[in-house]
Amino acid sequence: MRPSKKVKPLSKKEEFYTLYKQGMSKNLVIVESPAKAKTIEGYLGKDFVVKSSYGHVRDLPKSDVAIDVEKGFDVVYEISADKKNVVAELKALAKKAEHVWLATDEDREGEAISWHLAEALGLDIKTTKRIVFHEITKMAIQKAIETPRTIDVDLVNAQQARRVLDRLVGFELSPVLWRKVKGGLSAGRVQSVAVRIIVEREREIEKFLSTSFYNLRGNFDLGTATLKADLARKLKDHDEANEFLNKANGAEFSITNIETKPAKRTPAAPFTTSTLQQEAGRKLGFSVSRTMVVAQRLYESGKITYMRTDSVNLSDFALDSAKQEIKKSYGEKYSKTRQYTNKNKGAQEAHEAIRPTEISVSEINGDRDEARLYELIWKRTIASQMADAELEKTTATVGISTMNDVLQAKGEVIKFDGFLKVYIESSDEEESEDGGSGMLPPLSVGQKLNLMDMIATQRFTQKPSRYSEASLVKRLEELGIGRPSTYAPTISTIQNREYIEKKDKEGTPRAFEVLTLKGGTIKGESKSENTGAEKAKLFPTDIGMVVNDFLVEYFPNILDYQFTASVEQEFDEIAEGKLQWQDMMKKFYKPFHSNVAQTMETAERATGERELGTDPATGKPVIARIGRFGPMVQIGDSEDEEKRFASLIGDMSITNVTLEQALKLFELPRTLGTHEGKEVLVNVGRFGPYVKWGEDFISLPRGEEVMEVDFSRAIEVIAAKQQADAPVGTYQGKPITKGKGRFGPFIKWNDLYINIPRAYNFDTLTQPEMDELISKKVEKEANRYIQNWEEEKISIENGRWGPFIKFGKKMYKLGKNAKGDKYEVDDLAVISLEEVKKIIEAQDPTAFAKKAPAKKAAAKKAAPKKKAAAKKSAKK
Repeated sequence: MRPSKKVKPLSKKEEFYTLYKQGMSKNLVIVESPAKAKTIEGYLGKDFVVKSSYGHVRDLPKSDVAIDVEKGFDVVYEISADKKNVVAELKALAKKAEHVWLATDEDREGEAISWHLAEALGLDIKTTKRIVFHEITKMAIQKAIETPRTIDVDLVNAQQARRVLDRLVGFELSPVLWRKVKGGLSAGRVQSVAVRIIVEREREIEKFLSTSFYNLRGNFDLGTATLKADLARKLKDHDEANEFLNKANGAEFSITNIETKPAKRTPAAPFTTSTLQQEAGRKLGFSVSRTMVVAQRLYESGKITYMRTDSVNLSDFALDSAKQEIKKSYGEKYSKTRQYTNKNKGAQEAHEAIRPTEISVSEINGDRDEARLYELIWKRTIASQMADAELEKTTATVGISTMNDVLQAKGEVIKFDGFLKVYIESSDEEESEDGGSGMLPPLSVGQKLNLMDMIATQRFTQKPSRYSEASLVKRLEELGIGRPSTYAPTISTIQNREYIEKKDKEGTPRAFEVLTLKGGTIKGESKSENTGAEKAKLFPTDIGMVVNDFLVEYFPNILDYQFTASVEQEFDEIAEGKLQWQDMMKKFYKPFHSNVAQTMETAERATGERELGTDPATGKPVIARIGRFGPMVQIGDSEDEEKRFASLIGDMSITNVTLEQALKLFELPRTLGTHEGKEVLVNVGRFGPYVKWGEDFISLPRGEEVMEVDFSRAIEVIAAKQQADAPVGTYQGKPITKGKGRFGPFIKWNDLYINIPRAYNFDTLTQPEMDELISKKVEKEANRYIQNWEEEKISIENGRWGPFIKFGKKMYKLGKNAKGDKYEVDDLAVISLEEVKKIIEAQDPTAFAKKAPAKKAAAKKAAPKKKAAAKKSAKK
């Protein structure tokens, strides 16, 4: 309410304290996360109500009516089905409040959530108070409330432009893939480019031809120490290595020069989103998504600053805090205040790097992941404000009397450790075989050296490394593709769509030669090493490679790195108010839509087809390709009515499967014998290779080849399954069994599956612990159903946002009763099945209709794009 008389306007600080005292009903603060709400409410106290929207409350409808291209890209949004109760509650609270404060995250996504909340709650975006902060501390929250602003529509439009562009690309490209590659596929703008990066690296690896060379090292006896000196150049082959050793045989060796130079190492900048994801992957083994989930929890509990940022700046407060902490813990000489500059041109998502909110706190209690990630952030922040490490590098040159070539011994001494006392940055580059160089023994120019031995070792050029999640983030950032908020979802999406898989690769043995000069004799020796092993690397799948090749051929602009980076720059210009988002859409959409139409009309179907050879039994061609259910091989060409099919297994792909391997696949299913009166066979199914024993299906252990399983091995697998399924206890007289499934370890009792929380040790579960877990699950299940008609597969259940009807796998709203009121729980406890069916039919008239037999449908023409019903996009 505004005062009726004109009074002297209050200062920002006076207004804050006046509002603070007015009472909770007059101040509603809305954030996007319940954890964030709880932390903030603790700082504001009882005079403010802090509520969560649980993320976005509105989104584009899933149908194609969301965007009206013909009307200047008018956009329609709808309140998400699972957010209607949340919006209703927030709307009721907003009506009672005199002041509503929108306190979502400070980036574009957070700004968009605030705008959608204002629209959904009927708030005036020109006057509604918008507050932002990059850390959840009492001081930051109070300062934000003292200095509110309004919603920044430019930031909203930048997010809206990304959402609309990605929707258009996905909605128009996906049907092309359905028709031209395989049903059920989807395409995304940034995701497709990320897949291209991985596919191109795989092709580099496939084409790479390794060549050998020889490294040479001399080992010299100094009496109390050994000096190791290397030849700077590579010896190209066995003959050159052998010739060098022959020349060195009987030569004199001496120190001809010693050069000592000072050097220094400078600490890395504080973490951005990208560098945090990379370093957490290298040092902690975290996936990108795991890093962001843990960082989100740390932020929402007030322990670190905002975790989606590409800024490397630290506030004056943080710089001063770091300086005090370093002086206190390490001494004055270790402190050096620095500000860093980000090389990334688009760095503007937030205005501070990721750091602890209290730099004096070096470790936290609680969740192990949170403690480890917090420690990493603390160390990186502190190290960034520490002095350089001072080094001394020494190079000693060893002359050989019989030739002009020289050997070099290099050493490095840390004179002052500086920031290295706290933190050393990791790298994606493979470590050198010799490891780090240490201190050289005392040497002098002219000193004669006694050769112990000289060794020439055959080495091989290294193929390019496959990307890890961390190195892919680094590459995306280098190319200017994506922003801090998009890296994690991009990498998760391409794996979820099965275009890319993260896996380990076992190494293979490789022979190499070692030539040793010792005691005047040269001796050759063959050794073996394991090479090519990789851990948690990103591999393109067959379908990923075929889709990538198709999109690169027919949509080169969408898959172009520079084009994708330029789109990101245009989003930045929209956020700065320099570009209208509809203008960007118009420039992009017309040629893109034309390209889609032409491709749908003229492009050939893409299958990645590769002919392997001829089936000796039939004389028909054997072909590897992408089929309806994925990678496969077939005997017979496309016109052959009697062609046969077999799915690829294990690490086979359509690019590397051989004719011999393909023909073996047609031997499946393979009957092995009979065990306890039941047939035993092996085969490959939807979930991988398995042993079938009677009517029981038992998956083979990961990595085991189905073609190598014989009868005795199958019996072992059956016995192991029987042992695993044996009861580990009882509850109310019924057996309890243990297992590990898709969502982790569980126990099973009376057809109930109970997941085992991390607080319990699955391997040593005790009977009391199992009793506790089962009783809690039984109690939860008892509270789940208000009514349950099992035979009809219909139930009324308690949900997060209130009761709902479930029929089969579908959920239906209860709506209102005959009086127009909401159903009470007591009413639902006695409502009849017939009434419930009527509620279902009102929402889905065909819910109980008998389904007609499926008919083979003719190919349909693309339906014309529908127009949106109303305009609800953000305007300036």
